[in-house]
Amino acid sequence: MRGRRGDRMTINIQEHMAINVCPGPIRPIRQISDYFPRLGPEGGGSGAGPYPQLSPGTGAAATPSLTPLALSPGAGIRGAGASEEGAEVDSYDSDDTTALGTLEFDLLYDQATCTLHCSILRAKGLKPMDFNGLADPYVKLHLLPGACKANKLKTKTQRNTLNPVWNEDLMYRGITDEDITRKVLRISVCDEDKLSHNEFIGETRVPLRRLKPSQKKHFNICLERQVPLASPSSMTAALRGISCYLKELERAEQGQGLLEERGRILLRLTYSSQRQGLLVGIVRCAHLAAMDVNGYSDPYVKTYLRPDVEKKSKHKTSVKKKTLNPEFNEEFFYEMELPALATKTLEVTVWDYDIGKSNDFIGGVSLGPNSRGEALKHWGDCLRQPDATLERWHTLTSELPPAAASFSA
Repeated sequence: MRGRRGDRMTINIQEHMAINVCPGPIRPIRQISDYFPRLGPEGGGSGAGPYPQLSPGTGAAATPSLTPLALSPGAGIRGAGASEEGAEVDSYDSDDTTALGTLEFDLLYDQATCTLHCSILRAKGLKPMDFNGLADPYVKLHLLPGACKANKLKTKTQRNTLNPVWNEDLMYRGITDEDITRKVLRISVCDEDKLSHNEFIGETRVPLRRLKPSQKKHFNICLERQVPLASPSSMTAALRGISCYLKELERAEQGQGLLEERGRILLRLTYSSQRQGLLVGIVRCAHLAAMDVNGYSDPYVKTYLRPDVEKKSKHKTSVKKKTLNPEFNEEFFYEMELPALATKTLEVTVWDYDIGKSNDFIGGVSLGPNSRGEALKHWGDCLRQPDATLERWHTLTSELPPAAASFSA
């Protein structure tokens, strides 16, 4: 139909949509399966192009005989050419390829002074923890097994860096040869966050048996991803119960006689032949268990010479406020002849002073003929070497001497 010149030609909506939408031959819509290879019964993929093949003369898509989707080992989502790219994406957040960084430090065990020197030098390539792509790292040290808060040492925090340099010397006191054979030093690197909880970056653990006395050993170790257990304060009641149960079960499996360590005490013993008595020196304590909510204790030391029929052998030091490493330097004297002293036992207990309620027992040690290990050796050397000053470290355990339970004041 032809209109006259000047007349406006009208086209209905059906014709308009047909012209604009379907300017050419109609082709089938691409399916999601078109992006995957199709393998026929013979394993071939001749009919697996981006669009289905049309049957000649019919204009309809042929129906290929398909089997369940099968991908060859080298095939990826986007074909063989994209296999390597897909592997990189998958492994980006994996634990195996994520670099946590390296930590460089020195360890030295001084056998003469019973100290462990830990020199934290530097770290390199730490994992970014903040939004700016950096971190605020610091290092924590723990001696395992042992009270977590009591033996924790910590460096200063280095701000906005992934390659911090500390060059700090941290020291553990009261480390004996027995500790070197069975303890492990845990070194953790964390990111300090003032607005929320500090974040764990990585850690490494060094068995102290790898150290030789008076020989500095250098370490440059890659950090490992081993998230620490939650602290008891952040646990729910159920988790705390499970944690306590597992600890008790572990102790039962290890056998009796293994008591919880509560810190160390440095004692000085001298039998004075001139004064005819035993001189007991309370020098200091180290890494005591924290008994107060502020993470510290108010420790003092009590000594008894058992058996004490007349109950006159009690001596007590002054109280040191808010510390886990108190220094006393106090001496007590027990007048007694050497043969009688050989039948006695010196009980040393450490307590946390509390105002308005019963004092808390921190730990104790007994030196006498029925003692074991270093305590027995120290007591025996004191009796065999009169007038000799013998100063040694001893481990405080959670075992409360029966006679001391009723004398907590």
